[in-house]
Amino acid sequence: MGTNKRKGGKDPVERTLFGFILKYSRREQWMIVPFVVASMVFYFISLDLPKTIINQAITGKSFPDPDATARFLRIDLPLPEFFGGAIPLFDGFELSRLPYLVALCIAFLVMIIVNGALKYKINTMKGWMGERMLRRLRYALLDHILRFPLPRFRKVKSAEVATMINTEVEPLGGFIGESIITPLFLGGQALTAMFFILYQHLALGMIAFAVVALQTYIVPKLRRRLLVLSKERQLASRQFAGRIAECVDGVVEIHAHGTSNYERAEISARLGRLFRIRFEIYQRKFMVKFINNFLSQVTPFLFYLAGGYLVIVGKLDIGALVAVIAAYKDLPSPIKELIDWDQQRLDVGIKYNQVIEQFMIEGLADPQTQRLIEKPELPKDGGVRAASVSLVDESKTRLLEGISFEFGLEEHVALVGPHGSGRSELAQITAALLAPSSGKLTLGGLDLAGAPEALTGRAIGYVGTSAYLYPTTVRDNILYSLKHRPVREPDYDPDAREEWLFQLAEAKRTDSTTLDINADWIDHEAAGAADPEALETRLQEVLTTVDLEEVVFELGLRNALDPQAHAGIAEKVLQAREAMRKRLGLPGIQDLVERFDPERYNRNATLAENLLFGTPVGRKFDVENLGSNAFVRQVLEDTGLAPDVLEMGRQLAETMVELFSGLPPGHEFFDRFSFVRQDDLPALKTLLARAADTGLGSLESAERDALFVLPFKLIPARHRLGLIDEAFEARVLQARRRFAETLPPALQGAIEFFDPARYNSAASLQDNVLFGKIAAGQADATARIGALLRLVLDELSLRPLVVRAGLEYQVGVGGSRISPPDRQKIAIARALIKRPLLLVLDQAAGALDPSAQKRIVESLLAARKGHGVFWALARLDLADRFDRVMVLDHGRMTGFGTYEALSAEGGALRKLIDAG
Repeated sequence: MGTNKRKGGKDPVERTLFGFILKYSRREQWMIVPFVVASMVFYFISLDLPKTIINQAITGKSFPDPDATARFLRIDLPLPEFFGGAIPLFDGFELSRLPYLVALCIAFLVMIIVNGALKYKINTMKGWMGERMLRRLRYALLDHILRFPLPRFRKVKSAEVATMINTEVEPLGGFIGESIITPLFLGGQALTAMFFILYQHLALGMIAFAVVALQTYIVPKLRRRLLVLSKERQLASRQFAGRIAECVDGVVEIHAHGTSNYERAEISARLGRLFRIRFEIYQRKFMVKFINNFLSQVTPFLFYLAGGYLVIVGKLDIGALVAVIAAYKDLPSPIKELIDWDQQRLDVGIKYNQVIEQFMIEGLADPQTQRLIEKPELPKDGGVRAASVSLVDESKTRLLEGISFEFGLEEHVALVGPHGSGRSELAQITAALLAPSSGKLTLGGLDLAGAPEALTGRAIGYVGTSAYLYPTTVRDNILYSLKHRPVREPDYDPDAREEWLFQLAEAKRTDSTTLDINADWIDHEAAGAADPEALETRLQEVLTTVDLEEVVFELGLRNALDPQAHAGIAEKVLQAREAMRKRLGLPGIQDLVERFDPERYNRNATLAENLLFGTPVGRKFDVENLGSNAFVRQVLEDTGLAPDVLEMGRQLAETMVELFSGLPPGHEFFDRFSFVRQDDLPALKTLLARAADTGLGSLESAERDALFVLPFKLIPARHRLGLIDEAFEARVLQARRRFAETLPPALQGAIEFFDPARYNSAASLQDNVLFGKIAAGQADATARIGALLRLVLDELSLRPLVVRAGLEYQVGVGGSRISPPDRQKIAIARALIKRPLLLVLDQAAGALDPSAQKRIVESLLAARKGHGVFWALARLDLADRFDRVMVLDHGRMTGFGTYEALSAEGGALRKLIDAG
């Protein structure tokens, strides 16, 4: 299954970039060095071969007469003269002039191939190493975030932290692979070329050396300002990302107070600052590039001048000059890349230091507190005891002072006090989320400060004032509290297991956790369930306790379920559909639902639904895309409907502009006539003016599509605009048949047609059962049909199935698709299902209305009878339901006892009651 190891609790993040590189990649760096050394040998040979080809084979120095031969591939061991001179190791092959030329050229080609293969190997190994180190760094930074003390999160923005871990450290991965090997490789290449030039002629070597020295002195000096600008750019970019996140998070406030133009000005100013920094960077960068290129190009001029003179006077042969020029051709590139590497080194060093500074903080939790414990020993006896607990924040403000109390794990305790009394802080300390500045708080004799999270996470359930939901299903959010460790290994097929073993090896190499995310993490035992079916029953109980069952039922009706993943659902839903059909035939309700009929136009459905007569799967036939869908356009052209739909779109646009002009945002007309958004009205008005002047035929394709799509959203019975008559309906039915008959095989999976005898897996459960649309204009039709739907589903014992469907509902980012009160209920259910020894709630029901608060408090206390509850209440009048009440005032405990005693005349609670 894997374990979550840490090496002796040491911090895996080094203070300096090269300290991090050397600590974790030294072995991999040394593994690449032999390939670099080998590449230098072959590189030198490849530089020398052109000289040999020209001097020996082409000009014929080794062939004084036509029948002469030369020895190819002779290998001698050079030794000093007093040792007898060179010792031949291999005599080579005797070749005539033309074969000798061919052999030398082939040898040159082999050197090129070998050099290329070595570079490929070196670059690949550098890439692997860099990515592994980047993974290690990102994992270590996230590990730090998970160990931050809670107050730290008040100082950091989530967008900035995400940007640092994802974007700012991205260049480090590339550089780590280059950090040691690149200067070694490029330096070796440059030295090899320089040595070769000096070996050919001292004067030419000194020219090359002088230019290179000048280049390496001037360019780095010019780049110093670029380093400062790079640092400024990174800070400005991070702050810009944080400001964008603030706009997104505060969008309601922006619209509510009409401050969008202020935000635009703020963003524009920040963009201006970024532009100014980048503009200067570009100016300086390209000036450096110009100087660098000039120095690189002036050297061949000197070579041609000085080298040509030496050849003319007979002090240098033409082959050596060609070889020198060829060698220097390769010299500027590594020198330039070395200078670039040095620039990158300084740049990424700044990035690394800036990121690490944000993560090296005081009060970081010990890694051992988050270690994996298979079966933590939970306290069995004792209660909750606080001894002189005090809390001082970072500004040295005393939030809690000298609080002492004790209560049993079977008691229900209410925590009350005015705003700023320290209720939330004491609740978080009791939940082991904050460590007291002084004093001690124990649970069953266990000191909660520094206790392993594997223990506190099981023993204590906590719900705060604002719940966060993960962007997954309701079920996953509730069961999240049961995911402490992998419980059962996944059943991999051979290919998947091979991939897992690869990932496991990589995780070990980077000191990442080796726990398998694909394992079953749901701890049924912690929830009090023996198996998955018992867990479903437990889920139903928890939903009922937190007053969420009806909400989840509603979500289930709106959700679609895959029959492949839920055995027997299709047959059960079809039974409900038939039962509903019979009920809808009864007098008084037969007109409340207009059922789908292949031979009739449904006036309570959109034109799109009537044309497609099915539910789109994916985006191809989504109503927003129908205007530009080629197949739909072709069907409408073939049936003669296209011009009418376009004209209808124009009429609808005129009506929308006339109705909506001057209306305030949020007016009921926008909801009722939801054809266009308010922001689109100016563009639509301009489009209509152009169409009036030049005709619809003169509009561009995108403009015609914008009008063409509008009628697809039209519901005749609801909108009552008189644009769809019986003749038009008959033609739509004709187009419906043509659509179904000519649908290409490639598009058949993009829609699921309505069929009274089939379950529609793309439609919601409610639409499947009704198989039609609730009639508009009928008094209380929605409420009456909803009640009838519940009755039918209850009669068929399908309510649990619908609730299960509701549990699969996607809650959206941060739970945005769920109302705030329901988000709080899901969070309470999440804490409740793991059956903690102590349930701590910090004004957790504050978002609910008074009656809902009362219901959930009474229900939760009944469900937790005999089990500890510590509840910081938002409403004082609910405190009488608890065994004992604790009163706080300005961080001090002023009373702790029964409600009756504390609310009596002179009691600590009386002052609060009278003030309320």
